[in-house]
Amino acid sequence: MADVKQRRVGMSPPDGGWGWVIVGCCFMVTVCTRAVTRCISLFFVEFQAHFGADYSATAWIHSLVDCTTMLCAPVGSLVGNRWSCRVAVMLGGVLSSCGLLLSSFATNLELLYFSMGILTGLGFALCYTPAIAMVGCYFRQRKALAYGIAMSGSGIGTFVLAPAVQELIEQYSWRGALLVLSAVVGNLCVCGALLRPITPQEKEVESSSTLDEKHGFTSSQEADLAIKPFKESEDRLLSSEKLPSLQPGTITPDLRRRRCLSYFLSSKEYRFLLLPDFLGLAVSFLFLASGCSLPFVYLVPYALSASVSHQNAAFLMSILGIIDIVGNITFGWLTDRRCLKPYRLVCYIFSVGMEGLCCLFAPLLRSFPLLVPFAVLYGYFDGAYVALIPVVTSDVVGASYLSSALGVVYFLHAIPYLISPPIGGWLVDATGSYTATFFLSGAAMLTSALILTTITGIRRCRRRLSVVTEDVKREPFSLSLEDSNQPLAA
Repeated sequence: MADVKQRRVGMSPPDGGWGWVIVGCCFMVTVCTRAVTRCISLFFVEFQAHFGADYSATAWIHSLVDCTTMLCAPVGSLVGNRWSCRVAVMLGGVLSSCGLLLSSFATNLELLYFSMGILTGLGFALCYTPAIAMVGCYFRQRKALAYGIAMSGSGIGTFVLAPAVQELIEQYSWRGALLVLSAVVGNLCVCGALLRPITPQEKEVESSSTLDEKHGFTSSQEADLAIKPFKESEDRLLSSEKLPSLQPGTITPDLRRRRCLSYFLSSKEYRFLLLPDFLGLAVSFLFLASGCSLPFVYLVPYALSASVSHQNAAFLMSILGIIDIVGNITFGWLTDRRCLKPYRLVCYIFSVGMEGLCCLFAPLLRSFPLLVPFAVLYGYFDGAYVALIPVVTSDVVGASYLSSALGVVYFLHAIPYLISPPIGGWLVDATGSYTATFFLSGAAMLTSALILTTITGIRRCRRRLSVVTEDVKREPFSLSLEDSNQPLAA
């Protein structure tokens, strides 16, 4: 078949070059968002002493930051798709820095709920999803490794910031520490300025197969997915035949609502919501989010209740953070290997399940030497699954839907992030120990792993059944052909 030359608009991810700058920017974004969020628990004891509050009241601050960050993740995707990731990250940097600045002047917990919880969380939401999605635009062959390095910012940031914030609190009080954190988070504006988008270029290609071989795509569909996601937003509305034509001035409110709903459902950015694999992944994320934040919130208070010093308790967070880095990078590198690339989802399930088991055994550890192995194991597998979330999501929905899909994925974390820390605090107040809180965390994460394991098993059984069914259907046809080829008896 002769090659047909044609003009087509497209681009191939460079898998390097400026992409490593994008990885560095995403790394700093995760430092200034997720690592700072983890370090908020270091302020809990100070807030309780200053405002006379209990565990559940102060835990709402951490819950609001996490909830707002995840609940507004689709807003970050929307701003990034409509304008640019650069605009979204720089705007988020301004909002989050102002939120921490206002928090340093707070006179009650209600003001902290707004400034540190809502305003700072909104700024983090505008930064987090667009920066992560931008990495996926620049990498394809080494996507897991790039995400592992980028997402390791939360671990490195926790390792560096945890003892630094504790020292700042001791030297300058919690108000001075929040002022310094406000200046650190302001560097998000610099990171946003460096997020240069990939622009599609018109190029001449000989055929779709030639394009696939040249850029390493496994199918022509993957080559089409390389186009920038927000460039696909031009063809969103349903065709005019699906909506009745009306004369000017006759549009009713009901029809306007129907048109808005049709606009959303027909949008190419959200067609992944109909994929069964994504729906199963979404349900598992709900349980994962219900348990994964509790150890970060209550590890330091639990260590203090076990007669561990303040410095050693903060050092546990540092250990957790540095091992988190190892999990990010090693799992990213390993799952990019050809032998493990088809089993990324299995690796993700394994890491979530191991985190759940760690939490179930945490109440048995009542000293600093025993809590160190917990911090090592939990930090490693936390880094592993965090690095694999965007990779697994991309494998399920495709590159063109990654930005919108990540917005939905992190949106699903919002409500569990909001209610799980206060529930954990309530369990501490009601039982007088942290056992029930860690059990809740472990059970939620094991349920998440079990859901994905069940769905994966059912999918494989159906595939095998369909293969057997096709073979059975082909056998009579092949036998009839053999009979027809035999000569008739004389």
